Amino acid sequence: MTKKIELLGKAHHDALYGLLSREAGQNLYMLGLLQEFGITPAAGRAAFAFWGCFKGSTLEAAVFVGGQGGLVVPSSTPAGGIIDIASHLAGKVKLQTSLGEKPGVDVLVQYLSPTQRPRLSKAQRLYAVSADDLGPFTNPLLRLATDADVPQLVPMAAGALKEMYGYDALAQNGHAFAERVALRVALKRTYVLEENGKLVFKLDLGSRSQSGAELEAPYTIPAERRKGHLTLCLGQISRHLLSSLPRLTLRIDDADTSTAAIARKVGYLGGKNQRLVVVE
Repeated sequence: MTKKIELLGKAHHDALYGLLSREAGQNLYMLGLLQEFGITPAAGRAAFAFWGCFKGSTLEAAVFVGGQGGLVVPSSTPAGGIIDIASHLAGKVKLQTSLGEKPGVDVLVQYLSPTQRPRLSKAQRLYAVSADDLGPFTNPLLRLATDADVPQLVPMAAGALKEMYGYDALAQNGHAFAERVALRVALKRTYVLEENGKLVFKLDLGSRSQSGAELEAPYTIPAERRKGHLTLCLGQISRHLLSSLPRLTLRIDDADTSTAAIARKVGYLGGKNQRLVVVE
C-alpha cells in the first residue's frame, strides 16, 4: 500500500493522539507538546508543525518540528515511517536539536543534518514509574518554585545545563535564559527544596499531559550532594504527581550511573534506548 507524507492539521488530531497513546509511556514528551500547543500553532505563537506518515488512511509515524528544526522529535514507532518523513523533510528542515528513541533520532540526524557533526550526542535511557512501583522515599518540604526563587534558580538551572551538556547558558544569552527560567516557574513547572533560606535542589516538568509527565534536569547544588536530596525529592515529586497522573518518565544519560541507580531505588524501571543530539 502506498505511503504518503502530510502536514498534520486539526482534522488529524484524533489520529495523532491515537498513535502516540498506543505507546504513551514512550511518547509522553510529544503528548505534552500536543496538549500544550495543539496540533497547529495558535495566532502569535512560535511556528511548529507535526508531520505524519500515512499508510492508506492509517497514521503510522509522526515527527514534531519546532521552528525550522530547533527541536525535532520522532514518535515511538518503527523507523520505517520516520525514514519516509525525514526523506520528505530533507532540504527543508535544518535539524538543530533532536531527542527521542535512538533509531528515530539517528534517522532524523542522517537526513536533516547530513553534513554537520553534532556538537553533542548523548546515549540515554527512558526510565518510567507508576504509583504501584514507588518506594518509601519522601520529602514533604519539596514545593513549587515561586517568583521569589528565580534569582537563585537561574544559576542553578545554568549549572544543570553546564554539567549535563557543557553549555554555558548565562554566557551565551543570560537575559533570555533567565526569562525562560521565570516562565517555567510561572507555568508551575519547577519544584525546589529550600533549607535555611537557600535552594539546594530543583527539578523541572519538561512535559505534561493527561497521559503523564516527563521530569527533567534534577539538580543538587554541589555543596549539598551525597545527602539524599535527589532520592527523597524524586520520591516526593513522583508520589505527588502520580496521585493525578498515570505515569512519569525521566531521561537519564547512560554515563550517569549514579542518577540511574537512584531512579531505580525510587522505583523507576529502565526502558528503551534514547538519544539526544545537538548540532551547531
